[in-house]
Amino acid sequence: MSLSCFLQDGVADCFIRFLPKNPNKWGLWHPLAPTTFASIKFTSQLMIFDMKKSLLLVSMLIGISAYFVNGQNTAEKLLDAEDKLSIGGYAQIDYNQPLSSDVHQNGKMDIHRLVMMFAYRFNERTQFVTEIEYEHVSEVYVEQAFLNYRINNWLNFRGGLLLIPMGIVNEYHEPATYNGVERPNLDSRIVPTTWREIGAGFTGTFQQLDLKYQLYLVNGFKSYDGGGKLSGGNALRGGRQKGAESILTHPNLSTKFDYYGIPGLRLGLSAYTGKTQTSLYNGIPKDDQALEAMADSSVIGLNMLGLDARYSTNGWVFRGQLNYASLNNTDEYNAFAGKDLGSQLFGYYVEAGYDLLNKQSTEQKLVPFVRYEKHNTHQKVDGIAQNLAYDRTDITAGIGWWMAAGAVLKADLQWFGNEATDDYTKQLNLGIGIWF
Repeated sequence: MSLSCFLQDGVADCFIRFLPKNPNKWGLWHPLAPTTFASIKFTSQLMIFDMKKSLLLVSMLIGISAYFVNGQNTAEKLLDAEDKLSIGGYAQIDYNQPLSSDVHQNGKMDIHRLVMMFAYRFNERTQFVTEIEYEHVSEVYVEQAFLNYRINNWLNFRGGLLLIPMGIVNEYHEPATYNGVERPNLDSRIVPTTWREIGAGFTGTFQQLDLKYQLYLVNGFKSYDGGGKLSGGNALRGGRQKGAESILTHPNLSTKFDYYGIPGLRLGLSAYTGKTQTSLYNGIPKDDQALEAMADSSVIGLNMLGLDARYSTNGWVFRGQLNYASLNNTDEYNAFAGKDLGSQLFGYYVEAGYDLLNKQSTEQKLVPFVRYEKHNTHQKVDGIAQNLAYDRTDITAGIGWWMAAGAVLKADLQWFGNEATDDYTKQLNLGIGIWF
């Protein structure tokens, strides 16, 4: 770590920078970077210190002012742990009440998800991480299961069931890491959270460039298996294979770069390219062109781009995300499978919140927020009519009370609209979020 102080008007402003031993470790205090900055003010002369032992810091932390927010997801926290066996988890408990002036509507109470995560450290370089999720009490899924091998400070091999690094929420979806009871609908309709597939690749951090990267080769969405899996309303969501006896006919490439060189700011650029998987190739004679052409008609070419940003300053928290996807061969696919899949998907959201307890000496947070979303799974179509109901607008306004860093109560009101009608439907949401 290092401490730099700059004298102005008899007061020295000092910044402490912590460099983690593990190149995958994101800063424990700063929400967006693997380096941590804390501000100290005291009367002195210009000083620049380089400290090798953390014990030297203790006597200098009087009057410290820092923004303590954990920027790691659960898998990153477990990878950074020193124990042989590490345990983490999160839970989301919801109450959703549709609101209508015309009809009675039942509310829904649900243990939406209960997740346990485990990591085992074989040695200083080799670790295994897995995530087991119970949804709606009765459904069980494996969301992550990968082996991580640290080759050096900027290169790690990773293989197994991997989260696709697209946008924010697909990787950072613990309830205490985002505003609102429910995740943004963009991360359901276009980025089909939680999106995970089996594959392998490399990840690491170039600390001098303030850049993190991920690069994976994975199996892709399943577009056909006894029937079409993709549709206009939910786009790619029905094609997630989730690592369960997955079909592989075409490998896909997924990559993301995160830049965190500006304190408080994190920028992400994601890309995904490849083709969908289909069961129709299985058992086809290699010289049967008719059957091969039929199988080809069940395959979709996919290219997706994502941009995301998060910024925190003086209690204000902003985030936004934009996604665009181009799908090829949708006209043949829709005709063959009887579907209405769009040839272009587009969506974005912007969100702003403010911590009302920012200026108080407490670990608690009280954050009112508002989020505006626009997402269209029929941004463009080929050979079919455009469905205006798939061009959606969502508005969410609410508040969250973080009693502790991993315990939050949430309440919000949502308005859902689309271009096929002038009316908005409303829903009240209450929720409990846990993360450890």
